[in-house]
Amino acid sequence: MATYQEICRQVENLTLDEQIRLMEELTKIVRHRTQAKSKRSIMELEGLGKEIWQNIDAQEYIDRERLSWNG
Repeated sequence: MATYQEICRQVENLTLDEQIRLMEELTKIVRHRTQAKSKRSIMELEGLGKEIWQNIDAQEYIDRERLSWNG
C-alpha cells in the first residue's frame, strides 16, 4: 500500500487535466462517504441533562431570573 507522500509525488507527475479529474473523483468519494453517515436528529438530545432540573420549581426559577434582569 502506498504512503500519503508517495501518492502526492505520483499526483505531481500527472498532467493538469489528470489532476483536475482526480480531484473531481476524490470529491465524489468524500461526498459519498460523508452523506453515507447517518443523519442526526435534534430529538436525540431529548431528556439530556434532565437531572439538573430535578427538584427545581420551574416557576420559582423563572421568577428569580426575571428579578435578576432588573439588577
